[in-house]
Amino acid sequence: MTTAALDATAFVHWQDLGLSPVALDLGFFQLRWYSLAYLAGILIGWWYLLKLIAQPGAPMARRHADDMVFYATLGILIGGRLGYVLFYRPEYYVANPVEILQLWDGGMSFHGGVIGVSLGILWMARRNGLDWLRIHDYVACCVPFGLFFGRLANFVNGELWGRPTDVPWAIVFPTGGEVPRHPSQLYEAGLEGILLGIVLWFLFWKTDARYQPGKLVGTFILGYGLSRFLVEMVRQPDAGLENLSWGLTMGQTLTVPMIVGGIYLIATAKARRQRVAPIAGDQSVA
Repeated sequence: MTTAALDATAFVHWQDLGLSPVALDLGFFQLRWYSLAYLAGILIGWWYLLKLIAQPGAPMARRHADDMVFYATLGILIGGRLGYVLFYRPEYYVANPVEILQLWDGGMSFHGGVIGVSLGILWMARRNGLDWLRIHDYVACCVPFGLFFGRLANFVNGELWGRPTDVPWAIVFPTGGEVPRHPSQLYEAGLEGILLGIVLWFLFWKTDARYQPGKLVGTFILGYGLSRFLVEMVRQPDAGLENLSWGLTMGQTLTVPMIVGGIYLIATAKARRQRVAPIAGDQSVA
């Protein structure tokens, strides 16, 4: 069905859901759901990481986890923002450099955030003589919390909506024209947040995956890459980045290295299996 043939009046309008990007408005200060999403993702991820490293064979102690949260937070904010600026809207931000600092208005790249967090982990691991790949495994299990809350915040902001559609659950977003669209933010929350989180939970708690360095982080980046690649088929790409010369959107293009890297890490993880001296508890570790 063509865009012109879609009757917007037959679908739910975002405004009718009673949503607002602002969670608390004191006049002189506004607290946005987007900011709260990042805060919730970091705090809950930190709490879950402490649960993971309390198990025998953890690659770091509590003091390392506390330090790493600081480096990871910097990586998320700096890497995520710079990734969005460089990958998606370089010309706009060259003309408006001050707006690069306006994180509260949205505009973060997950791929840039991954690079930033990875650099933070490498720095922390090198300073403390720790196994950086195993730390990545543990951190990967915590990331779906942030992805889930972040995608919900995108929906509450009425941003990053999907392509025009006539599916019954389509929504007319205020910045998307009078056209019903896929609520692709919710698709991503379900795939990247809930489904991927469950897969990683099962692998960590019900298998010996955490003793095969690279398997958990490989599963994460493969799962995210596949989820994002598929959702991009119904998500509206940024203007000018819809169909690049090689036939993919920018979002899909950035997931290709993740998919390849994830497959490699999973395929080679068993060869890296090692006897791990327990840091937490006194239980013997295979």
